[in-house]
Amino acid sequence: MKTDILIVGSGVAGLYCALNLPKEKQVIIATKNKARRSDSYLAQGGICVLRDKQDYDSFYEDTMKAGHYENNPDSVHIMIQASQEIIGDLVSYGVNFEINGEEFIYTREGAHSKPRILFHEDETGKEITSRLLETARNRENITIIENYTMVDLIVEDNECHGIIGHDENEVFSAIQADYTVIATGGIGGIFEHSTNYKHLTGDAIALALKYDIKLQHIDYIQIHPTTLYTEKEGREFLISESVRGEGAILLNAKGQRFVNELLPRDDVVKAIHSEMAKEGSKHVWLSLAPIPEEEIKTHFPNIYQRCLDEGYDITKEPIPVVPSQHYFMGGIDVDRYSKTSMSRLYAAGETACNGVHGKNRLASNSLLESLVFAKRAANRIIEDYSKITSEKDIIIDEAQYKNYKEEYKNAIIEAIEKERNSHE
Repeated sequence: MKTDILIVGSGVAGLYCALNLPKEKQVIIATKNKARRSDSYLAQGGICVLRDKQDYDSFYEDTMKAGHYENNPDSVHIMIQASQEIIGDLVSYGVNFEINGEEFIYTREGAHSKPRILFHEDETGKEITSRLLETARNRENITIIENYTMVDLIVEDNECHGIIGHDENEVFSAIQADYTVIATGGIGGIFEHSTNYKHLTGDAIALALKYDIKLQHIDYIQIHPTTLYTEKEGREFLISESVRGEGAILLNAKGQRFVNELLPRDDVVKAIHSEMAKEGSKHVWLSLAPIPEEEIKTHFPNIYQRCLDEGYDITKEPIPVVPSQHYFMGGIDVDRYSKTSMSRLYAAGETACNGVHGKNRLASNSLLESLVFAKRAANRIIEDYSKITSEKDIIIDEAQYKNYKEEYKNAIIEAIEKERNSHE
């Protein structure tokens, strides 16, 4: 296969990048599973936006403080300044944020000094991603290939000419492109406990290691404080940060509150782990008692129903929660236009690192950051566009990919440990 621009991944970064490319360019979106099965689709809480000029300083400070001031100031500025434009685009695609009359309703989450988060019930990611996906499916220049797993890059003289991958029957093929955008999401699939889909195993990070593409802070891995504790196998169910933003409190086994729930995520995680260690317990408790029952059922209907399915009525009793791996702040190093250190290769979304999040991501900055820098990638690709002049037949040696899953996983784990040890 050949195309003008190849995008690997169908979360908000990949879809929005595709929608910002001109309709005369042929675009392929290749995604590892069904197009809807991205972590963007799972995002519950919402998306940050600069409410007005007076909000800039506190939005900036909240982001920097949560990131332990290891954030890139330029990237943070770019994200905040572009936020209103992004929200306008989303509304034009049909995204329905909660409103009161004609005014947006804003909620607040941990480490935010004021409410600035737009939301759709407790499944904002689903609302945004589904609208973008529907729009992409209706664009004649965009082809979406599902169940296609990237196993390698096509590289010539540090220039990316596309990818090699296979379908669900492990039939290998190549997709050649003038430009490639990697938007493959996080690395939760290599962890035992994660809120991520299991198929998100950091394939792009492994290939960056293979081709010496510059990486940044790959040991910066965020643990979310509150996922529903269960003995069942599979992905952990996230209890959104906005639940605590609306008043829910954390309790120990004695029913005592032990932490300020609106501290940055890593601080809340430390407090929970400390309390679990004191008690010798496997979880703590989250009580939604301070939140009116009607608000629970209207603002958090899916969390309410999921907990009911697990045997807990959150309007009447606390639920057991435990921290789980949630987000990857590090990734493929990119500039302010999402360009990687390899020619013709861009990266956006969770798999990329432009420095916005620093050492710890501020709640609900993930969707915004992904969208802002995906659009910048699309704009820069078109500004610099040139065709690849040297096309050649791609010979795929399938034998070298026999054990690639374990090899890639081991390479990522080893690189993370090496980075962590160097900091210590």
